[in-house]
Amino acid sequence: MNSANEPCFVFRGNDVLLPSLPEAPVSGETIRRTFPDIIREGCFTKGRDACRWFEVAPETPAPEGMTFSTLRGTWGTFGDEWFVRAGHAYQLREGERTTRYCSRCGATTGTHATDRAKQCPSCGFVSYPIINPVVIVAIMKGDTILLARNAGFPTGRHSVIAGFVEAGETLEETVVREIREEVSIEVRDVAYVASQPWPFPHSLMIGFRATWASGEIRPDGQEIVEAGWYGPDSHPDIPPHGSISRRLIDAAFADIRGRAGGNI
Repeated sequence: MNSANEPCFVFRGNDVLLPSLPEAPVSGETIRRTFPDIIREGCFTKGRDACRWFEVAPETPAPEGMTFSTLRGTWGTFGDEWFVRAGHAYQLREGERTTRYCSRCGATTGTHATDRAKQCPSCGFVSYPIINPVVIVAIMKGDTILLARNAGFPTGRHSVIAGFVEAGETLEETVVREIREEVSIEVRDVAYVASQPWPFPHSLMIGFRATWASGEIRPDGQEIVEAGWYGPDSHPDIPPHGSISRRLIDAAFADIRGRAGGNI
């Protein structure tokens, strides 16, 4: 798989090389001519499309007419399809970087014969790319949705509640626990909606909707510093399009408007 037309992604640390235009992907041939000292590389498929990723040294300059940017910074500029492919490549690159040595015995790992994984030639331990499951949930109360501001968000930005799954939990149990811990309310009718790979750095966002059951909002003051119930026409700044958080919020607002006959 080394076609000149296959989409390729070049990483320098946590930054990705941006082509001059979203519709003009950087080719493998161009990368090999431009970057003779490639640290590591790999290939993958996304749907039916073949893709390739490369990693270059931290001091490597960008070629003329191109630039290195944070992956998150490309979101909304290069489109969802490009972002999803770049995120896939980023997660695979991270897997290669973090499984170079066996976590059981410390030996240098090699490529697994059949799986997208690393295998220790000494003890046989197999390491797969890390995927951390994270639940993210739209909590409904009548014609409102709970929106909260995380301490790490940009000023004014609010979103839905999210949290990492812990060992021994079902996804539904995580939803209930995270909501209880972060905003001190209880929910019912927890239902799966959709999922999204999220390469910051290696998560799988699993979206749910739930209904308020009891309690008053009390932010924990650590992760969540502000939260409230908001309707579709009166709410703070919310995440941009393309994220599952925005999809959950938009779907909730659409349902609220639908129940009101479009008059909200």
